[in-house]
Amino acid sequence: MREEVEVEVGGWEHDCCGPAYERDARADFTAYGEGAEYSESRHHEDDTDIVELRGRVTDLFVVAEDGTRVPVHRIPSGSALCGSDDQDDGHLEAPWTGEPVDVDSGWFVVVVDRYVPGSSSSRQ
Repeated sequence: MREEVEVEVGGWEHDCCGPAYERDARADFTAYGEGAEYSESRHHEDDTDIVELRGRVTDLFVVAEDGTRVPVHRIPSGSALCGSDDQDDGHLEAPWTGEPVDVDSGWFVVVVDRYVPGSSSSRQ
């Protein structure tokens, strides 16, 4: 079975050790939340509410200060966003056009077509 969920990514946890996320790539998350909305948790202390999510990334957004979601082609890794990655300058681009996205934010939303273990879905 598949279901679409949103995972909020960002802040110090993504800056610390968060990976890059790209459209149509498989992604694995350790997160907390329920239903269709989750927040990634890389350094969780209370693991009673933590779930493992796996799926294919279908959409990516940077979240502006006013809550507006702006589509992006990919979310750079935390080290790239902090300027400490020699291979990636951490800039944001619009999907399909490559135009720069100028939103000063460290918060993102990853939309995932989630794979639910034990289902008959062959798409992972």
